[in-house]
Amino acid sequence: MTPEQNKTAEKMTSVKAAWEKAPAGPKKDTALKHYQAAEKANTAKNDADTNKELDAATHALA
Repeated sequence: MTPEQNKTAEKMTSVKAAWEKAPAGPKKDTALKHYQAAEKANTAKNDADTNKELDAATHALA
């Protein structure tokens, strides 16, 4: 894995942990949609879209 991929993997783990701790509600639902999109982008090895979706998920939880 490249350093960029490691960073993305760490970010995914961090966002998932934040999502799991979040209380149920519309913010958590929105964050889940972004996280799932990030997983899809990550599977396609598209780091830019993965990070964009992870940022959106983090923003949704804020």
